[in-house]
Amino acid sequence: MLGAIIGDIVGSRFEFDNHRSKEFELFTAECEATDDTIMTLAIARAIMETSKAVDSSDRSDERDELYCKTLEELSVKYMQEIGRRYPHCGYGGMFLKWVFSDEPSPYSSFGNGAAMRVSPAGFEARTEREAIRFSRAVTAVTHNHSEGIKGAEATALAVFLARKGFSKEDIRRRIERDYYRLDFTIDCIRDSYRFNETCQETVPQAIEAFIEAESFEDTIRTAISVGGDSDTLAAIAGGIAEAYYGVPDEMRLKALSYLDRDLREIFDEWYG
Repeated sequence: MLGAIIGDIVGSRFEFDNHRSKEFELFTAECEATDDTIMTLAIARAIMETSKAVDSSDRSDERDELYCKTLEELSVKYMQEIGRRYPHCGYGGMFLKWVFSDEPSPYSSFGNGAAMRVSPAGFEARTEREAIRFSRAVTAVTHNHSEGIKGAEATALAVFLARKGFSKEDIRRRIERDYYRLDFTIDCIRDSYRFNETCQETVPQAIEAFIEAESFEDTIRTAISVGGDSDTLAAIAGGIAEAYYGVPDEMRLKALSYLDRDLREIFDEWYG
């Protein structure tokens, strides 16, 4: 989850002022935690509360069904509850309406918000099946279009595989087999890539940035250098990179300074 938060914070100042190079200062006074961070932490809260409510020692199918149903309900609860505290953090128009709706319903979105918030599901999962089911549970409550589900699932599964020690080539093959063609390089698309808020035009680019990078920091720099929706690209890539590399202490401490007390409380409980 921290990787996604760092990607969001570092990328926040470039979302509408793209920087198509890996050379830039990571953290500045212009950086901030946006909706990517807020919703990632909301999903983390939903997962933690679900795990408290449902017996984790029970591995039955009935328990799995109850867990996913509870996770769906609590994802709605905490995305709304936490999201309403930050009305100006950069939500898209439809999602903003959903956050403040008295009767929140999914709205057939395939926006990249589905993928930017899902990394906690990949960290919580004990199996590939759980990574897929958890990602669907936290996604379909808003982004129930097949491409939205697909983007979140690919991201959560990449996080899970990276966390379990799979190689980048293994991850590439799995993503290409089941989700997206990665038949491009970042260098080849950098000059032509344009701002895009869909999963299908953001998730493959973020995964490729992770695959090509040489470290956690290089992943963030590579993702931002693509241009486009910089904070979300870096949040998606950063979540996978954290699972694969871990996060340098200096970057961790600096990123946490951008979180207010309420957000930091969720973060501390998750990592505790």
